[in-house]
Amino acid sequence: MNENKFLKIFGILAFLAFAAVSCWATAESLHLLLSSWPVAMCWIVTVGFFFIASWGTKMIVDSLNQKIYLEKRGLRLLGGVIILLIFWLACSMPTNTHTFFYRSMINDKVTSDISATEGYLVQIKDNIVTDTKIQIKCAELRNKVDVKLGELKAEIENDANPGFGPKAKEILREFAELLGVAKIEPLTFKGTSVQDRQRLYDAYRTKIYILLDSRLLNIVKEMTPPNNNHQKQAGKDYKNLELVKKYIEDGTLDLNDANDIKTICDRLNAGYATIRTYKQFVDFKDETDQAAYTSPNAVTKVKRMISVFDVWEDFLKGEYAGHGFFFWVLISILVDVAAFIFFDIAFKKSEE
Repeated sequence: MNENKFLKIFGILAFLAFAAVSCWATAESLHLLLSSWPVAMCWIVTVGFFFIASWGTKMIVDSLNQKIYLEKRGLRLLGGVIILLIFWLACSMPTNTHTFFYRSMINDKVTSDISATEGYLVQIKDNIVTDTKIQIKCAELRNKVDVKLGELKAEIENDANPGFGPKAKEILREFAELLGVAKIEPLTFKGTSVQDRQRLYDAYRTKIYILLDSRLLNIVKEMTPPNNNHQKQAGKDYKNLELVKKYIEDGTLDLNDANDIKTICDRLNAGYATIRTYKQFVDFKDETDQAAYTSPNAVTKVKRMISVFDVWEDFLKGEYAGHGFFFWVLISILVDVAAFIFFDIAFKKSEE
């Protein structure tokens, strides 16, 4: 008799210990997802659900115990299975796994999300992409002009057909198109000697380079944004993220606190919105990043981490392969199963 009493007391204490771990993990997950809910409300829902799930396992065990008298065993078994599926498999186990996995990954996720977002904001803030595009376009135009000058030189200095003929005039028309002018008038310079042809080419080259300089200035003007609003906004968002990093380092922001992580998400959301608005000033690393930052309903990587639904969806898509997600699933199952076993020991129906 004393042995049974000790076993029941041990079962109750052990159940309370494992149930506390499970309920804590579930309450944390719910509070991350529903930060507007008071913590006490999350705990009330969690404890209620876990007790019902525990009772469901007891119904299953009792219905399978042939040593006790029990009415409607099949109905109790079915009811226990349904309760277990609803309150444990659909609630406790997924949320527990989410909390365990979240705490193991959130620091790296916040760091990578802020780093990537700041990188794109810097491109906007410093006009990096615009300047690069301007340099590339100007360099392409210079190269094309130099190639055409080589053709013009060869045509003018051609010993078989010296001077400025139809082919040379065609090259001038191509120059006009390249340099954005209506027409380049031929020079009136005469002479077919080697020296004369060299002077003619030099004169055309000087004229072409003057037009080129003008065209390059126009390119810079055309491609430069009319104002720096995009730079100001990106600079503001960048500074806010720098502050977030500072507050995380000094402990002002706690990544495991629902309200603090919401603050971080708000700052990241602002950065994402700026990048989406001024995406023409951004050179994205790949198509995945471009889709993530320019989507009308963009969700930051950190925000996906605080949602139990998004984390499980990403896991099922294979995103967390190699990150130990299955280990936390196993730990979650073991914690809950241990609690259920001790619950059954504590409230085991007496044999008759």
